[in-house]
Amino acid sequence: MLLKIDGGLFIYDFIDHHAILCVPVNAEFPEIRKRYLQIARHLHPDSSKVVGALEKDIANQLFAKLVNPAYKKLSVEANRAECLFILSQMGKRFAQQPGAIRLKTELAQQLITAPNISMSYQEAIAKIAETQFSDLQQASQIIAQISELNLVYLMRVAGALTNQPPSSQPQNPSQKSSATPTLPPPEDSPVEQYLRRAQNLLETNQLSQSKVELQDALKLEPKNSRCHSLIAMVYFRQNQLKMAKIHFDNALKIDPNEKIALEWKPKVDQALGIKNSGSQGSSASKTEEKQPDKSGKSGLFGGLFGGKKK
Repeated sequence: MLLKIDGGLFIYDFIDHHAILCVPVNAEFPEIRKRYLQIARHLHPDSSKVVGALEKDIANQLFAKLVNPAYKKLSVEANRAECLFILSQMGKRFAQQPGAIRLKTELAQQLITAPNISMSYQEAIAKIAETQFSDLQQASQIIAQISELNLVYLMRVAGALTNQPPSSQPQNPSQKSSATPTLPPPEDSPVEQYLRRAQNLLETNQLSQSKVELQDALKLEPKNSRCHSLIAMVYFRQNQLKMAKIHFDNALKIDPNEKIALEWKPKVDQALGIKNSGSQGSSASKTEEKQPDKSGKSGLFGGLFGGKKK
């Protein structure tokens, strides 16, 4: 009963490994490992300073039955991607039916209306992490509280990405507010909606979530050259150069004129020590010469997403 967690995402038959470790749902492996080592120093029998037979037993149970399994799950990239995919889908369902969500903690209620959801969420998680296992007998309640924050964050991010108007179609002030659409326009295909969400996430450096959206898009359209280019950019930002090369190659096989792939594949090849050859490589090299890399954020995303499409 001590380890039973009744709150947040756990009530939806989902084991919230991120809540157990008290890391954000979009945390990358280095952050997850760092947090695991902090918890291990507190709970592991060889390093724990916990006193009392009961407290030691609780610490052992928490570490063996919750913390270790959570770390094993999230330390593998494929498993993290699977978790993030499930969480992304859950967030979309919550965003569609926000009235069905019942929150138990005041902190989660505050997060519902926080003006800057990402900053408020990150700060709340970091603050709880400082004292997550101070009172071991309350650990399951604390984990449930963290999971509620994860639920709210996922719901708000999914709702914001779904309801915002497309950047290429500014609202007309002369239109009545009641007629302003809150959902993507009907002519947008599901794949375009995935790509738009992924682009927004990529621009704000939420790489894992962007990858989930792009993987969903590729399931619907495996031969979408832009989708391959965008997911290649995600891998490039994560320093997974071989995966980036695979998707840039796929993009150019589908569309030899795909702009993002033409510009960035030579950079990946150069980083991998591969010399360009053939007409495709020559074309990419010329593109690279015409568009030199610029430092700073605009150098990466200004060329990708800025300006009008041609």
